[in-house]
Amino acid sequence: MSRSEQNPYETPIQEAELVSDARAAGDSTGGVIPYKNPAALSAYYLGLFSIFPLIGLLLAVPAFVLGVIGLRARKRNPAVKGSVHAWIGIVLGFIFTLVWGACVFVIIFGLFAGMSK
Repeated sequence: MSRSEQNPYETPIQEAELVSDARAAGDSTGGVIPYKNPAALSAYYLGLFSIFPLIGLLLAVPAFVLGVIGLRARKRNPAVKGSVHAWIGIVLGFIFTLVWGACVFVIIFGLFAGMSK
């Protein structure tokens, strides 16, 4: 005897309804955007925008630092998501700190080399 045959007034619960109810209880983004971990989210965006040449070095260093802070927040409270965003911020921040730091070094070295002639 199935569940609906036991009680004719009860409607069967569909699995899709249970999934949608669980998502409704959480956040509307489905956990994609870590709004509870602003450091990780900020690190992600700063890391992405550090690709641009003129502002890259100014954004890459904070991306790295905020990524580490975001990972620590995730470690303290596993309910706070954002470890992927934090790692992206750390990796991009590190890479572009090296890239733009090397560019600044080459420019300064070139200026001093040109002045000594």
